[in-house]
Parts: sequence; structure tokens; C-alpha cells
Amino acid sequence: MMKLDWRGALGIVLSIALLWWALHGIAFGTVWATLRGSNLLFWAASSAAATAVFPLRARRWRPILDPVAPNLPFGVLWRPTAIGFMVTNVVPARAGELARAYAITRETPRVTFAAAIASIAVDRLFDGLVVLSLILVAMLAPAFPRDAHVGGQSATHWAVAGVLVMVALMAVLYTIVFFPAWLIRVFEIVVRRLAPRLETHGRTALEAFAQGLSVLRSPRRFVTILGWAIAFWLMNALSFWFGFKAVGIDAPFSAALFLQGVIALGVAVPSSPGFFGIFETFARLGLGVYGVVPKDAVSWAIGQHVLSFIPITLIGAWYFAKLGLHLRDIKSAETSDGEVAEPPLARGTKPA
Repeated sequence: MMKLDWRGALGIVLSIALLWWALHGIAFGTVWATLRGSNLLFWAASSAAATAVFPLRARRWRPILDPVAPNLPFGVLWRPTAIGFMVTNVVPARAGELARAYAITRETPRVTFAAAIASIAVDRLFDGLVVLSLILVAMLAPAFPRDAHVGGQSATHWAVAGVLVMVALMAVLYTIVFFPAWLIRVFEIVVRRLAPRLETHGRTALEAFAQGLSVLRSPRRFVTILGWAIAFWLMNALSFWFGFKAVGIDAPFSAALFLQGVIALGVAVPSSPGFFGIFETFARLGLGVYGVVPKDAVSWAIGQHVLSFIPITLIGAWYFAKLGLHLRDIKSAETSDGEVAEPPLARGTKPA
């Protein structure tokens, strides 16, 4: 079992508080009545689209990893992706990212743990770029309320803040890509004085991390990854929009683009496994911008959350068991030299 640290405990407490806030002033009976009377066909379409985003993410991972492991088979990418998001849904402190990186090293020896972690950093970078871009598209759409506020601040304020954060993150990552020797040299000088025994291992890990980020050097790969990222987030927004239809929310597709961005920014804070509480709170805030009453917003959030949560969690759990993984393996995955420890089962154990 993975121990609950202070960050995980804080996330659970915050999620409970936010779930209480999301539900305050709403009679649960009215939410239940809304869900019982919702359109099952639209919910089925929503769940299918929500599940389809994960194969898209797995496929997007291939060009990110191409510089270190060219032309990886889809299955090698898909199984770790499913496992990672399953772990995110059931374990606190965002262990899913570690699980995803660890699982792919079990699938193929061509990807080291440090390179896998770097590739996931690139993956998230493109998520941020596309999500923020789609928020801006939604805000420019005619249906967007001109006087909209989220959490007491204008929507424009949040969009600009998000863009600045992404620009800063991109600057850091490109510094690692184009000036790795300089960065490693600074690391060696600092660590040599503070913790000399970590110098060799740390340098190896940084070199592997810089190699994993090398995809950012190629304009062609950049465009390819960007294209897959756009497809991923448009599919996710389609899932949201189908959910709107299911509960009778009259909102345009651009509202789904805006809402997924609000929720994506919201889940960046510490939370419980599966982002319960966080998802519902930011759904209520985001849909409130479009004048959706809290009862309908929370009804949508609960239905959408549950129907997107269950399929990938079951799929990931199946692959997790087939690969013979344990949560304790993930916790101890990162060793001092940036590689991963040998699993307790034979390396040849693979899912069907």
C-alpha cells in the first residue's frame, strides 16, 4: 500500500470541503430527479467519448517518445496510459503519473524512468497549451457572456494568468532542451557542495530528462503532437457537450471548451483520488458563467464524473493486474540513478 502523506491528506480534506460547497443550497432529491429523468442515449455517447480520449492520449505519446524509443507499438503506449489514469482515480497525491512512467518501463526496456517522466512533462505541456487556447476560443465566441466572472475574478484574468504560467513553464523546459550542459554544470556545482554523493546519480537523471524533452527540438514533431492534443481535447469537450444534452442544459459547444479548461485548471490543486469535489465545484463555477442554475450544473457534474470515471478505472485495473504490478512497486519506482527497480515478477510478464 502507498502511505498517505500530508499532501494526500490535504487533498482529501480540500476535496471534502469543496464537495460540500458544490452541494450547498441544493436538495439532493432534485439532483437525483434530474439524473433519473436524463437522456440515457446522450449519457452513453458522453461516456463513450470520455473513454475514447485515453486511446488518443496514448497515440499522442508515440511522437513524444520517438526521440528515445522510435515507433513504439500502440499497445505498449495504451496499457501504461490506462494504468496511469486508473491509479490517478484511486490513489492520492497524483501517483498516476509515476504509475504511467513505471508501467511503460515494464513494457519496454527502451524507455528509462527518467525519459518517461520527461515525456509526461511534455505531454502535460501540450495539454496546457491546447486547453488555454480553447478557453480563449470559447471566450471569443458570440455565446460567451461579456461580463463573466469566475471565483470573483474576470474570466479574462484567469485566462491571462494561465497563459503566463504556461509561458514560464515552456521557458523552463526549453532551457533544459537547448542548454542541458549549462544546467547540468550548475547542478554539479551546487550538489557537489551540498550533497556530493548525489552528483553522479543526479547528473545521469538530468541527462535522461533532457533527452526525453528533445522532441521539442523538432518542428514536425511539435506540430504532430499538437494535432493529437487538439483531437484529444475536442473529443473531451464533445463528451461534456453530450452530457449537457443528457440533462437538458442548453449551452453551446463553446461552453464545453470553456468548462473543460476551468476544470483542468481546478484539478491542478491538491485533491482526493479522482478529483471528487474539485470537479463538481469547478463545474458549478464554470457553468454558472453561462447562467446554468446550480442544480443542473451539479447534476451534470455528478453524471459526467461517474460515467467518465468508471470505464478507464476498470480498464486500467485489468491491465494493472495483468502486468503484475503493485502499488508499492510504483512508490519505489524512482531510484537514485533515475532508473527503475526490477519488479518482483519476471520482466517477461506482460498483459495479453
